[in-house]
Amino acid sequence: MDLSSIARRMVLPVLVTGLLFSPLGAQENVRAVTPVHAASGGSSLLSPGVDTGDYFYISGQGPDRSDKSAPSEFDKQFRQALDKVKAILKAADLTLNNVVYVQVYLMDMHSYVEMNRIFGEYFPNTPPARAVLGVCALPDPPVEVNAVAVRNLDRRRAIRPSNSVASGETASPGILTHDRLFISAMTGMDIATGKVPHDPAAQVDLALDRMQSVVKAAGLEFAHVVFVNPYLTSEIPTRIMNERYGRRFEFGNTPARATIQVSSLPGGAHIEYTGVAVRDLQQRKAIRPKNMPPSPTASPCVFAGDTLYCSAKSGFIPGPHGGVYATTTEHQLRQTMRNQLDNLEEAGMEFSQVVSTTVYLDNISDSSNFNEVYRQYFGPTLPARTTVQQTAPAERKADENGHYPELEQMSLIAFRSKRVP
Repeated sequence: MDLSSIARRMVLPVLVTGLLFSPLGAQENVRAVTPVHAASGGSSLLSPGVDTGDYFYISGQGPDRSDKSAPSEFDKQFRQALDKVKAILKAADLTLNNVVYVQVYLMDMHSYVEMNRIFGEYFPNTPPARAVLGVCALPDPPVEVNAVAVRNLDRRRAIRPSNSVASGETASPGILTHDRLFISAMTGMDIATGKVPHDPAAQVDLALDRMQSVVKAAGLEFAHVVFVNPYLTSEIPTRIMNERYGRRFEFGNTPARATIQVSSLPGGAHIEYTGVAVRDLQQRKAIRPKNMPPSPTASPCVFAGDTLYCSAKSGFIPGPHGGVYATTTEHQLRQTMRNQLDNLEEAGMEFSQVVSTTVYLDNISDSSNFNEVYRQYFGPTLPARTTVQQTAPAERKADENGHYPELEQMSLIAFRSKRVP
């Protein structure tokens, strides 16, 4: 055997080992994670957790136990939901310290103070970013929690703007990781006085200013933002919100966005913004199918490296005379999936690469009809999923143009990697 052959045999194991344990190699194996004795372990609709090797996505967790029972007091209900998140993390060899972002859905905003206190007990050190929403109904009332975790803790740190004040909140304004910034919900409230202005435009500007302060404290700009959730009550006209929002971003290169009307927000606020930014602008790329014109308020999808964040879509048919014409949740969902497929295909991706979805239903009682169609679009490894009914149901009748109200919406996150069983 010549020396070059010997050298090749010595180098090969080193290269293989490097690929197996490098972050890039880890990202190649997207897998579903189910803890032992999980109530949703046998679900045909979601994976309790989806591990992309770098980030870990956890489905919405309610207060139900494995036997479908639930505690009767809120503090125990919320602890049960957090314990389930903790169990899913453990099944992925992670802990609560890895969590970077949490969404909490409450059916009664009066539970906020108790929720905030318990949240601080579970996350005493460098707590994650967080958004809290008041909603009308949940699959397992009265609380639901989902989460995102990062595997690499080396560069995970809290971001707190210099002008922020101690407010008793048990979440960090932002969490910066090796490649992304996760931003807590910033409300349209004057943090110096604790008051909400009467003017809707002033509320929008305050919320955006507060969000921008977190982004700048991380050394970034709004141009780095890849996804935004504006959450607003009926007190904020969408037209005003869009007009003020559009001033902050480059036309046609805006973040992906899911604009969701909710029942209530913490502190009596009427609008809040939460989102995700990418540290390296070279890793940011907006995706727009040809049937969607450039928008001042939202890009259909935006890449953050290998992760694709897609705006919420409904059964709206784009183009001339566009609108929602389907009369049922399941028929609207088919058009929603068509719209999301346009986005995925433009990005060179498919439904099998979706790792997380958030489903907004007009009426939670439509879940079974929605699920019958939803389950047809995904392969054996299902995305993590959160389902909520954010407001009271709409009146289901056509307007003068034959358009029906939106009965469902869905936003999604996809990962550019081949799934494995």
